[in-house]
Amino acid sequence: MKIYFSQKQTNELPIEEDYSKESLRASISRIRNDLEIAYSGFDYATDPDMIDCYIYRINALQKQYKHLSDLVVLEETT
Repeated sequence: MKIYFSQKQTNELPIEEDYSKESLRASISRIRNDLEIAYSGFDYATDPDMIDCYIYRINALQKQYKHLSDLVVLEETT
């Protein structure tokens, strides 16, 4: 099992997203990495509040991943 600890702040929200193919793939890669970190944190969380935080974080990342994946599919079909 992988354990990741990161001190990098990843809560920077872009004002407007760049939907170029390279940017979408980079964003998907970043979200995959963030999901691995969130799952690892969830596996080791013991405090109920932290467990809830990881659940919300994982759900948010999954929705972002689906949104970006849909955009990639749309771009490939056009």
